[in-house]
Amino acid sequence: MDVVSWFSQVSVVVGVLAVCWTVVWQNLQHIHLQQFFARSFNRRARRLAAVVDPYLSVTFEEYEGGRIKSSDAFDEIKSYLTTASTRDVRHLRAESGGGGRRDAAATDRDKLVFSMAKGEEVADTFRGAMVWWSAAGVPPPSDTVPWSRASRAERRFFRLEFHEGHRDLVLNEYLPYVRRQGRAVMAKNRQRRLYTNILREGFDDGFYRDVWTHVPFEHPKTFDKLAMDPAKKKDVIDDLDMFKQSKDYYNRVGKPWKRGYLLYGPPGTGKSTMVAAMANHLGYDVYDFELTSVKTNTDLRKLLIETKSKSIMVFEDIDCSLQVTGKRKSKEEEEGSKDGNGDDPYAAKQKEEEEDAKSSSKVTLSGLLNFIDGIWSACGEERLVVFTTNHVDKLDPALIRTGRMDKKIEMSYCDFESFKFLARMHLRDDVVEAHGAQCDRVRALLQEVNMVPVDVGEHLTPRSPDEFEDAGPCLARLVTALEKAKKEAAILPKPQAQPDVSGIVVDDDSNN
Repeated sequence: MDVVSWFSQVSVVVGVLAVCWTVVWQNLQHIHLQQFFARSFNRRARRLAAVVDPYLSVTFEEYEGGRIKSSDAFDEIKSYLTTASTRDVRHLRAESGGGGRRDAAATDRDKLVFSMAKGEEVADTFRGAMVWWSAAGVPPPSDTVPWSRASRAERRFFRLEFHEGHRDLVLNEYLPYVRRQGRAVMAKNRQRRLYTNILREGFDDGFYRDVWTHVPFEHPKTFDKLAMDPAKKKDVIDDLDMFKQSKDYYNRVGKPWKRGYLLYGPPGTGKSTMVAAMANHLGYDVYDFELTSVKTNTDLRKLLIETKSKSIMVFEDIDCSLQVTGKRKSKEEEEGSKDGNGDDPYAAKQKEEEEDAKSSSKVTLSGLLNFIDGIWSACGEERLVVFTTNHVDKLDPALIRTGRMDKKIEMSYCDFESFKFLARMHLRDDVVEAHGAQCDRVRALLQEVNMVPVDVGEHLTPRSPDEFEDAGPCLARLVTALEKAKKEAAILPKPQAQPDVSGIVVDDDSNN
């Protein structure tokens, strides 16, 4: 066979092989050959690693749901580890214990709760199985200003490691046990808090920004110290008690376990102290919403999601916080209001600052209504929503209808029953009987003069040690103030009474 013939035959064979390989290669691309070999290699690598290191791990991050909500499991594990970590860990973190409860004993108020610091590890045993807990965190980006309150918080997490042979025991029995024990520790060491929103931003670059800051809630006001008509006070207490015990009822009717309260009346009638009394009676945390610092409806929902159960969400002076009246001035009215402030530069500047604060927030009335009783309002349970206002007539009826504000409480001027309560609290129990003539004069004047309880209490406050023994000067001071107010009221036009909103019902379809 000559060389040319041999070369031609080889060329034919190579051509056939090239065609076959092209067909085969095109089909191999459809099954992703590289990924196939990678998966096969990874399986064998994991089996080899299991022989060398037969331990598994579970990570519990501080935030879940796309870092939009703090993790209950993380908090429960942290509380559980307060008992387990103090035994062997060398570096601990200390936090206040039950000092937020005013009724707590002195030793309880001084108590500290310890947990292990980041980088520490603690061992635990459960039914013969040994497990290891460690605390860690991913630091925020280096460009964050260290002293800024708006700095990004690190992403903290706990890691649990255990032997592969204890997998079912740990996942199915140990972890549920840890969560139950953690909830019990949280209830024991719970410190009630007063929260306020601090940031407009919520998230950035995957790092969570704190949206609430808090201090211990230590307000001393209780219903026993609240000057209010006894029958009205009892009605409020009974309503709160009924709400706290109505979880099954709300589940049965398919409603979120929440209730709205509208507190309205002139300044100084005790609306804020009523909120404190409600919180102390129920043992709830208080979230004080500053709406003018909330940029959008979305940010408002983020704040809602980060509130805990057993809490009171308070919107003080709701008529001043946002444009929630649902009423718009005409162009002529706006120009007239501007002209009216022309003679008072300070009033004009103050009004301009208030309008700028409101316009900087894009939270709308619709967004607030959805926040109160929309779909997002079911993110949590056992919560009260409280609005306070000095001008209930300025609020949009849709905002205070039943279903949003279920209980409407008028905080009115001081009457004689409230006066007797204040006199006994500021002076002594028998003051009314011991100074009958002066108290009768106070009764007559209170029927003619409107004076808020805070002013009555101020006049009754003793100014010297002698006035604790003799209440006469305090009562005389109050009578003088009432007579002066009576003379001034005879000159000035009589103020309008607060409208009765107890029967306001708005069709659900009329506005959101």
